[in-house]
Amino acid sequence: MTGQPFRILFAIFPGMTQLDFTGPHQFLSRLPESEVIVASPAGGDVPSEGLVFAGAVPIAEVAACDLLCVPGGMAATKVALDAAFIAEIRRLAAGARYVTSVCTGSLILGAAGLLQGRRAACHWAWRELLPVFGAIPDGARVVRDGNVITGGGVTAGIDFALVVLAEVAGRNVAEAVQLGLEYAPEPPFESGRPELADPAIVAAVRARLDRFAADRRAAAAEAAARFKSAADQDA
Repeated sequence: MTGQPFRILFAIFPGMTQLDFTGPHQFLSRLPESEVIVASPAGGDVPSEGLVFAGAVPIAEVAACDLLCVPGGMAATKVALDAAFIAEIRRLAAGARYVTSVCTGSLILGAAGLLQGRRAACHWAWRELLPVFGAIPDGARVVRDGNVITGGGVTAGIDFALVVLAEVAGRNVAEAVQLGLEYAPEPPFESGRPELADPAIVAAVRARLDRFAADRRAAAAEAAARFKSAADQDA
């Protein structure tokens, strides 16, 4: 990689899941000859689930990027209804070499009209919402369809980042970063996916998440309808 730095933009938002952002950030910030920008709808301090990130740039002030990454979180479907933020995501994606997301960040890409007809990953509990945006759900931990690369739920963001590193800088660089960060997961329990976890655990987690399901489905449907209406007007 030579010339201008490879610009990586994390488009974060209040209420995101911090590991969706910090996991990939830790890895992608080690990409040689790169520049990492963190932007949000309003800039400044951005509260996440348990942490506050300071100094974000207002996303409207970012001219362009080579890679756009959108994390997820319980606020993702709410953010999908923020017309100004979604317009910025669409604008930046139009000029990016890679359009990416982690977890329910794919729902935000969907709301921007960037996943129509494409395979995409999402957190297992909310993957069912992808077809609302014309996307094809894929249960893989990292999914690539053209220049769109999406990661599954939360910790999949690290695997996602390694795939991106290999794509942009080559496998040797990706493996060196993996070694430097000693990413060699050996989870103590085989319960990280619903098909592996004890059925009673799956039922308990689903019951907890079901409290949010109706609101998230309604928000996703509204976001999809808004995009369709705007696209029809532009046609």
